[in-house]
Amino acid sequence: MKTKNLFTAEDTEEKRKSSKHYTAPYSVGARFIRNWFYSVSSASSVVQAFLFFLTIAFTPAHADLTVRDDTGQTLRLTQAPKRIVSLAPHATELLFEVGAGSRIVGAVAYSDYPEEAKRIPRVGGYRSLDMEAIAALKPDVIVAWPSGNTPAQVEKLKQLGLPIYLSEPKRIADIASALERIGTLTGNASTAQQAVRKFNQQHAALRTAYAGRPSVRVFYQIWNSPLMTVSGEQIIGDAIRLCGGENIFTNLPTQTATVSLEAVLQADPEVIVASGMAAQRPPWLDDWKRWPRLRAAKNDQLHFIPADWINRATPRLLQGAERLCKILDGARQTSGMR
Repeated sequence: MKTKNLFTAEDTEEKRKSSKHYTAPYSVGARFIRNWFYSVSSASSVVQAFLFFLTIAFTPAHADLTVRDDTGQTLRLTQAPKRIVSLAPHATELLFEVGAGSRIVGAVAYSDYPEEAKRIPRVGGYRSLDMEAIAALKPDVIVAWPSGNTPAQVEKLKQLGLPIYLSEPKRIADIASALERIGTLTGNASTAQQAVRKFNQQHAALRTAYAGRPSVRVFYQIWNSPLMTVSGEQIIGDAIRLCGGENIFTNLPTQTATVSLEAVLQADPEVIVASGMAAQRPPWLDDWKRWPRLRAAKNDQLHFIPADWINRATPRLLQGAERLCKILDGARQTSGMR
């Protein structure tokens, strides 16, 4: 049984257009595809051919992935990485946020969010990396933490020829930029944009809700022995500003620093907030009750925020910031400032 020629009319039109006065609007590639189609003699073959050429026509051209990290260094990859090693808990979270979590083949200790991150093989702690384990994983890219990882170890990884992306957002707004750039780095720009929009909406809502509130003097305690706090340059310091708080140690020369008990007592903060290292309220927070004249102790303004909610530069930081804002609002009510 003969198959009907589907292109008779087109063949006739083609002959007409082949006159010397006709300029065909086809590229060489288009003419090749057109003529190939005309040689097909069955409807089923036409469908197969059509799908084949659609695949070719709409396959994106190869392009390098180029992105600048948080230290200003430019990193170029020839293709989206399939094997990623994360050297910081916050980096692990950011990778999951942009949809690249399934490609993480190694992560440091405390990379525990989301739940799937707990199953990723460990490559040491962020301060004590297992260099052999990292090299054995043959990562296409490593996401490192400039102020958290040991500089000498990061430099050794660079010497091994492993591509390094350095991640360290220092402001809440920087988290949106980090999501966007890690999305580009991993070839997940579209998913990253969705995460950025959601984050920006939540951030803007907090700014609007707490703008113009009376200032509250805050001591933010990250550890007890030695007594440690954050400066205004640290991302927690940015959260304090967002909530209308005044960090009593905002002008410290480093992001985190040891301070004296006498300096805290002299500053007499209205609120003391602690995060510690665990998900539970640290027992040492109540040590401030030994100084009943301290305003924060006298007014029972000793509060706790889970460390993971506010210590990590990820979208979850807004969860910690919201709790901090409510704590400061409670202090305002107690002191009649609202």
